[in-house]
Amino acid sequence: MTNIFDQMTARSPAEQELEDGEAQTAEQGVEAESARTAQRLREAVQALLSDGLLEQAHKPNLYRTAMHELPQLNALLEPLDLQARVDDVRGLVFLRVWRDDQATVEDDWSHPLVRRQRLTLEQSVLLAFLRQHFVSHEQDAGLGDSNAWVSVDELVALMSGIMGDSGSESKERSRLLTLLNQLKAHGVVTDPDSHGRVQIRPLIAHLANPETLAALLQQLLEHTADAENREEQA
Repeated sequence: MTNIFDQMTARSPAEQELEDGEAQTAEQGVEAESARTAQRLREAVQALLSDGLLEQAHKPNLYRTAMHELPQLNALLEPLDLQARVDDVRGLVFLRVWRDDQATVEDDWSHPLVRRQRLTLEQSVLLAFLRQHFVSHEQDAGLGDSNAWVSVDELVALMSGIMGDSGSESKERSRLLTLLNQLKAHGVVTDPDSHGRVQIRPLIAHLANPETLAALLQQLLEHTADAENREEQA
């Protein structure tokens, strides 16, 4: 025989079913939360997808996470046909479009999440000069030294010698600053500092094929020399 207290505390079948459902939902929520990717790894993936690279000098914690958990990081990127590559000497983790190792055409690729931008001739020439300067700096200071600086005036003179001089110093400088700003979007240079210098960022070592850039620069130098010889003989 039930007393008044049993009747007061007794639950109806509907109430018991509701309580069981809430408990099951809470348990599933805990399981789902525990199955989520660790927060630091999520942040590293998000930063890579946003900027395309992680630099030890600027984001040391995320860089360290990416380095220590590279297999898990690439497992998350693999369904997107993206891959994280590491340059631990220069302190870089950067994204690349995953391509078949058997692919024979270097430029034959496309990706729905990556907007491909081809460089103009002027951008390519400037990139070649910057990369040449960066390589020379690493040869002198040591591989991985990131203090590669070059003055804007020096670049103006180099570009004018190859691409032609308009006769206006301010116009040539403005043209170069525009090109530098365009290349900055590719992560290879900084804005000019108060001394009129730009820093060449380590990503330039991976941005373009060095043999192609060197061949382009050599071809343009030879073309310029031939043009000067013809003018002297005229």
